[in-house]
Formats: sequence, C-alpha cells, structure tokens
Amino acid sequence: METAELTMIENLHKNSGKTIDEWIKIVNAEKFEKHGQIVSFLKEKHGFTHGYANLVAHKSKSSDAGSVDNKDELIEKQYKGKEHFKPLYNSLMASILKFGNDIEIAPKNAYISLRRKKQFAILQPATKTRFEIGINLKGHPAEGVLEAINTPNAMCSHKINLTGETDLTPEVFGWLKKAYENS
Repeated sequence: METAELTMIENLHKNSGKTIDEWIKIVNAEKFEKHGQIVSFLKEKHGFTHGYANLVAHKSKSSDAGSVDNKDELIEKQYKGKEHFKPLYNSLMASILKFGNDIEIAPKNAYISLRRKKQFAILQPATKTRFEIGINLKGHPAEGVLEAINTPNAMCSHKINLTGETDLTPEVFGWLKKAYENS
C-alpha cells in the first residue's frame, strides 16, 4: 500500500474513531451500486471530506490501484469505448514523467492520479468526446485553458478539457508542470 494511502487510513481512524474496515462494512450494508452514491452518503450523513469519502468508496468497491493485482488493467478499462484517447494519454504521460523521477502513478477505475508529495493532477477520459485533466493549484486564478472548479471538497482546484492530441499545447504542459512543482 502507498505511503499517502496508509496515512489517510490512519487519519481516518484517528478522526472518525472507526477503521477503514468498519467504514467498508457500514457502506456495504447500504448496498450502494455506484461509487458516487457512496461518496455522497459519507459526505452527507457522516461529514466526510471528499478525499476520505473517495478512499472508503474505492476500498469498499475494490476499485483502487491497491485492490487489483495488475494496475494496467485499470488503465485499459478506462479506455474501453474511448480508445481514441489512449494516444493522448500516452503523450501526456511521456511528457509528465520528464518533470522528475518522484511521480507516483495511481490508477483508479475512472482516472489516473498523479502524485508527488501530494496529488498534483488527474488524467481522465471523461466522455467519448472529452478528456479531462484535473489540476491542483489552489488559490490560482483561472486563465487561458485553465478552468476553475468551484465544487466544495473537489479533488482538484482546476481542470483543462481536451478533445484530442492537437489540444496538447505548451500552455497545457506549463500548467501541469506548475502543479507538479507546487506539490
């Protein structure tokens, strides 16, 4: 298990008085079918932040990278029906990995989390026509291709929407690099 995840699990127990396994039992008793239902339940009924609700949701559905043997399977699953975005993802990753050798790649069911000391970006084939880059640059104004995310407890502060590889401009990589450097 990754260090950041272990820390979150320890802090979840300290802050809530319940272990991750106890929260998983609570969630499973509700028989939710979707990840978002679990996240909403934990946030609304138990006062969780998005990060902790997301952690418990992933663990309860075994949809996090730590719950699968082959992380590449999670990535391939993300691109089913969206195969045309795989070259864009590959181009992004090739450039992002040049930022430094301290990047942790954590695939989830629907997106890839990129972390250094903390998460700095997510990569997600959001729909068949939109690829989304989520970026953590709290306190930074939206400008250019960088749009602010104004949802409370969102995992990222900003996003960049792409439709294809031609949208991979120096501006896009500049924002990713800035988020990396600030993490």
